[in-house]
Amino acid sequence: MNNKIFEGKTYLITGIADSNSLAMFVARKIIENGGEVVCSGLGVSPFHKNLSEKAIAFLNKNNQDFQEAVRSELGDSLTEILDVTIDENIEYFAKTLQEKNIRLNGFLHAIAMDKTIRQKEVKPLLEVTKDEFCDTMEVSAFSLIRLSHYLMKYNVLQPGSSICSLSYIAAAKVTFHPYRNISIAKAALERITIELADEMGRKNGTRVNAIRFSPYMGSKAGNATLNQGDLDISNEVSPLGNATPDDLANEVVHLFRPNGRITGEIRHVDGGYNIMG
Repeated sequence: MNNKIFEGKTYLITGIADSNSLAMFVARKIIENGGEVVCSGLGVSPFHKNLSEKAIAFLNKNNQDFQEAVRSELGDSLTEILDVTIDENIEYFAKTLQEKNIRLNGFLHAIAMDKTIRQKEVKPLLEVTKDEFCDTMEVSAFSLIRLSHYLMKYNVLQPGSSICSLSYIAAAKVTFHPYRNISIAKAALERITIELADEMGRKNGTRVNAIRFSPYMGSKAGNATLNQGDLDISNEVSPLGNATPDDLANEVVHLFRPNGRITGEIRHVDGGYNIMG
């Protein structure tokens, strides 16, 4: 692969929590191919109001881990705080990039949240509250719409850009590990992907795709929801075994390549798990 395919290109990478985040593998691969990245993560912003001490400590710890991971793995790449539950923060984020004269050629949506999963236990769907359902939907799915909206509003996202989101097979099937609430949000994310592919493609040639990836315990999110047995099952069932984070990063790079014609796709990078009964 030509390692200069992204020369002069810049991509936003969301969802980096630490060095093992899937988003980090993508960011590194973009830089390896000559591109630059802007990274967003959680932290206390001017738009957070009336936070408890516990919430402040949580956000500060997340920001510390995020900043340290970027510095360690990506050098002096720009970092910004982004909380997609606050519209004012998303707009401020887009305006900040505009003021810094940053033009994006695409972004990775790797943001998800579900408070119904605790200590690797999944809350039955019948017991999920309206707030739990809506909070998960807002962060894991609707944020793709709002982030795209503001990046286009301030002319940060350039025509012909490429957007990619992270999903998984539970968006379509009940799996051996019964995600519930967040599976519905991921299904919504995939539907949003298809609708945006049509709308944004016709508007300015922007491509929008999603990738269903194998179970992965290396990230904070994966470690919070999966057991080693879950990985062993999918690895055994999948014809090629579980895909690796590098496999995922390579697919994102392929979808991010300039002047591509792939859009509205729900891709599988899972070693073939999706074809099994």
